[in-house]
Amino acid sequence: MKFVLIDKIQEIQPGRKIVTRKQLTLAEEYLGDHFPTFPVIPGVLMIEGMVQSAAWLVRLQQNYAKSVIVLKAARNVKYSYFLQPGNTIRYEVEAIKIEDDSAKFKGVGYVGDRLAVSARLELKCINLADKGTWGKNADRQIIDQIKKTFDLLSGPDVLAGIDE
Repeated sequence: MKFVLIDKIQEIQPGRKIVTRKQLTLAEEYLGDHFPTFPVIPGVLMIEGMVQSAAWLVRLQQNYAKSVIVLKAARNVKYSYFLQPGNTIRYEVEAIKIEDDSAKFKGVGYVGDRLAVSARLELKCINLADKGTWGKNADRQIIDQIKKTFDLLSGPDVLAGIDE
């Protein structure tokens, strides 16, 4: 199952930086198990929120050339706050290097002014067609859906900032 762990893209400096946010609600599926009497977002999903944020920088820099962007490595991960329902986490992710098949970032997540998570991330960028001819149509469908998702998450203010 895939979770969308970003509600809004607040700011983008293409190829350089992105700021996103996620409002955690009690309706999040995974909170029923993590933990029933003390619901907090699993740390790995905090990292995934940063990965999803970073992936938008890659997609824009590469003009949606790759359909699949996944975490290859997370280093220097530090957690310092339990993210609970009612909290909003703000991810700030900066690009270190974006290449054709990989990208490196440093990212942090804040709840208010309090640091909740930090990490260095390395992402892998691929197309399913690279794995076999069957993937070409899937790549096109995935990229079309990703573009629609970007429009929903970014809104006109962010889009205007990109075109400038």
